[in-house]
Amino acid sequence: MNRVVLIVDDDPDICWALEHVLRGLGAHCIRALDGQTALQAARRNRLTLALLDAKLPDIDGLELARSIRLAYPRTLVVVISGYYYKDDPAIQAALEQGLINGFIEKPFSHLEVIETVRNALSSQEAA
Repeated sequence: MNRVVLIVDDDPDICWALEHVLRGLGAHCIRALDGQTALQAARRNRLTLALLDAKLPDIDGLELARSIRLAYPRTLVVVISGYYYKDDPAIQAALEQGLINGFIEKPFSHLEVIETVRNALSSQEAA
């Protein structure tokens, strides 16, 4: 994979689990526990992918996705949430508008993370 992935979640254990899965794919992972730290990391690194929790202490995950997408349009964005669900109108609208490239419900399996990341990367390569 050899790509830089930003993992944003206010739960350090979720960050650890996602990093563990993505490192197995050869990704270099950067962690952030809030939106402001995530935006700083996005400015300092050339991100391939950002995995964003939908509910952060300082910003809504979809708003963070919008900020990242506006500043770095080539960065893929996947939202992870225990608050939203796959058929939620806000998630469906974000997918249809191209604001996000994928969605993962919590709790998630390692396989689901791998498949969602691979699908997002495949769609970018096909474009």
